[in-house]
Amino acid sequence: MKDLKEFMPLIKLMKDEKGKLILASVIVVICGFCEIFTGYLNGKSIECITEMNIKYALIYIGIYFLLEITTDGILYLKAKSILSKLESVLTRKLEFYTYQKALNLPAVAFEKMSSGEIINRITNDANTLSFVFLRLLNMVTVLVTSFVVLIYIFINSWIIGLEIIVCIVILYLIIKKYNPILEKIHKDRKKEQDKFISLTNESIRGIREIKTLGVKNNLVNNAIEIVKRIFNKSAYEIDTKKNFDIGTRFLKSVLECGVIATSIVLLYYKQISLSFLVSMTYYIYRFTYLIEDINELTQTYQKVKVSVSRVNDILENRLFEDEKFGGKELENVKGVIEFKNVSFAYPDEEDTLNNFNLKVEPNTKIAIVGASGQGKSTLFNLLTRIFDVNKGKIFIDNVNIKDLKESELRKNISIIRQEPFIFNRTIKENFLIVDENLTLDEIRKYCKMAYLDDYIMSLPKGYDTVLGEGGVNLSGGQKQRLSIARTLSRNSKIILFDEATSALDNNSQNYIKKTIDDLVNDHTVIIVAHRLSTIMDADIIHVVDHGKVIATGKHNELLKTCEFYKNLYLNESLNS
Repeated sequence: MKDLKEFMPLIKLMKDEKGKLILASVIVVICGFCEIFTGYLNGKSIECITEMNIKYALIYIGIYFLLEITTDGILYLKAKSILSKLESVLTRKLEFYTYQKALNLPAVAFEKMSSGEIINRITNDANTLSFVFLRLLNMVTVLVTSFVVLIYIFINSWIIGLEIIVCIVILYLIIKKYNPILEKIHKDRKKEQDKFISLTNESIRGIREIKTLGVKNNLVNNAIEIVKRIFNKSAYEIDTKKNFDIGTRFLKSVLECGVIATSIVLLYYKQISLSFLVSMTYYIYRFTYLIEDINELTQTYQKVKVSVSRVNDILENRLFEDEKFGGKELENVKGVIEFKNVSFAYPDEEDTLNNFNLKVEPNTKIAIVGASGQGKSTLFNLLTRIFDVNKGKIFIDNVNIKDLKESELRKNISIIRQEPFIFNRTIKENFLIVDENLTLDEIRKYCKMAYLDDYIMSLPKGYDTVLGEGGVNLSGGQKQRLSIARTLSRNSKIILFDEATSALDNNSQNYIKKTIDDLVNDHTVIIVAHRLSTIMDADIIHVVDHGKVIATGKHNELLKTCEFYKNLYLNESLNS
C-alpha cells in the first residue's frame, strides 16, 4: 500500500492520457489471453498428427498462425507504440513539474541540498520511468493469464500444478530477501551521483577560478574518489544481481525439467493425454519466462521506486514547504518600508537580526552601513522574502509583505547584487527574459542609463552577443552595470543596491551614482555598502551593528556622534 501511494503522483500526471492508457492495456490483455490458446492449439495439432488426422492438424495450426500474426504481429506492436509514447509524455511532464516545483522551494532548500542533488532529481530520476509501463502491463497480463493457465493445469493434473506453486513460493522468498538490498544500493549510489553532478556543475561554472587557483588536480582527485565510490556501489549491485540471477535461473531450470519429467511419467501411466503433455511443453515456458520477467521487473522496480521517491520529495513537499504568499495587491505604491521588531537567524546559526526596527521613506537615498556579517544584506533577503523573518513583521505601505501576492512583491522590488547572475544568452535576451515586450530601443535606453550602451555597440554582434555561462565574457563592472540596466527595465518602485558598485572603477561608479540620484526622485532607493565613499552623500545613513540600528544621520553628523561609524570611515581612509 505504501508503494502504491508513492506512485500516486504519477497516476495523476496521466489523467489526460487515461484513454490511450486504457486502450493499450486492453490490447495487451487481449494479446495475453490469446496466447493462452496457442499451447492448447499446438497440443491438439500434435495429437491429430499421431491419429493421422492431417485435416484437423492443419486447421489447428492455421488458427494458431492467425492468432500469432494478429496479436503478436499487429495488436501488441500497436499497444507497445502507444505505451512508449505515454512513457515519454510522463517523463517530460515529470521533469517539467519537478523543475517548476524546485523553483518554488524556499531558499533554505538550496542551502540544505546541493545543486547536483536537485539537478539529478529533475533529470535522471525522471528518466528512469522509460519502458516501465510496458514492462509493468506485460507483467500484470502474464500474471493473470498464467493464473488462468494454472487453473487449466490443475484440472488436468494437480501434481504438476502443485510443483509450479512450490516454485512460485520459493521465487517469492528469494525476491523478499534481495529487494531491500537492491533498494539500499540504489539509494546509496544516487547520493554519490548527486555529489558528482554537483562537482561537475561547480567545475564548469567556476572554470576560470579553478585554472587561476591551480586546483584542477585537486578537483580531479575529488572526482576520482566519487567515481570510485559509484563504481564500488555498481560492482556490489552487479554481484548482488548475479547471486539473485543464479537463484532464479536454478529455479527456472528445476521448474522446466521437473514439470516435463513429471508430465512424461504421468503420460506413461496414462494419467494425462498426449495433447496436455505437448501443451505443457509450451505452457511451462510461460512460467519460466514469468520467473525471468519477475526477476527483471524486480530489479527495475527498485530503481524506479528510489527515483520516484526522490522526485516525490520535491513534488509532495516532503523535505521543504513551498513558499507561501498572500492575495493582496498594492495600489498607488509609495514605497514606504518598515521593519518592526524583526528577529532572524540563518539555519543552524545565531541571530543575525535581533528585535530590529527601521522605517524607510520614499524619494530619499538611504544607505545602510556596518561591519561584515552584521545583517545588512540580510535585510534585503528578508524584504524580498528569499528568507522569512523568525519574529516581527515587515511592511510596504503598511501592508505585511507576507500578505502580498508573489507577483505583487516581485514587480515592486528590484535588487542589484554584488555578484549578479547573468543568463547564458544574448544581451538582448537577458532583458527579454525580464519583459518579453521590451523593444531594442527601450533596452538601449536602460543600458545608456547604466553607461553600458557604448561598450555593447562596439561589439561585433552588439546586443546579439552571447554572454556565456554566468556572463563570463563580461568584466565584473560590466556585469554589474548590465544587472543595473536590466533592473531598471522592470520599473520597480523600490530598488535595492547590495554592494552594487563594489566592482566598478571610480569613473563608472560616478556614473552609477548619477543614475541612482535620478532614481531617487521617484523611487525608494536603499544602498548597502562597505565602501563609505559611495554613500557619503546619502540623505540618511543607518549604522547597523550586531543586528540593530545603533545610529542614524547624515555622513558629517555621524562622524561627530557615532564612534563606530567614525572608525569605519577612518579605517577605509587608511586602507585607501
